[in-house]
Amino acid sequence: MIKEIERRDFDAFWPSFSAIVGARDSYAFEPNMSYEQAYELWCLRPLKTYVYIEDGQVLGSYYIKANGMGPGAHVCNCGYMVSEAARGKGLARKLCEHSQQVAVELGFKAMQFNSVVATNEVAVKLWQTLGFDIVGTLPKAYQHGRLGYVDCHVMYKLLQGI
Repeated sequence: MIKEIERRDFDAFWPSFSAIVGARDSYAFEPNMSYEQAYELWCLRPLKTYVYIEDGQVLGSYYIKANGMGPGAHVCNCGYMVSEAARGKGLARKLCEHSQQVAVELGFKAMQFNSVVATNEVAVKLWQTLGFDIVGTLPKAYQHGRLGYVDCHVMYKLLQGI
């Protein structure tokens, strides 16, 4: 089940969030951020945040927000996290498909991922199968926790006619 996040859902997802950010292999967030900083960043700043719950467990989450303001406000941005226990089961695909439906309902015309770490090959391939194109590559734009400086992709998809 995918639903809008509540504080208790983030409480349950916090260990996964903290582990994902702390690994420094996919998110350009401060790896040692506090729970309160994470809650504000993931749940309060975005337009909406959702969780995926199965058998009472919060297994994944995503946020959606405008990528820019004014003339660029028709393009949204999303971020996705899936708990380690749920990886490889199609959950990121479900979250991304859901986010695209929500984006259209909210009036967004396109979706942009600003910084997909190039070494995260599973995510890059998934986004491509869901219709996202790599529209640019930022050389050495991410300091990976194990690999040092690696490239990031900007990925983009039109959602509805403009």
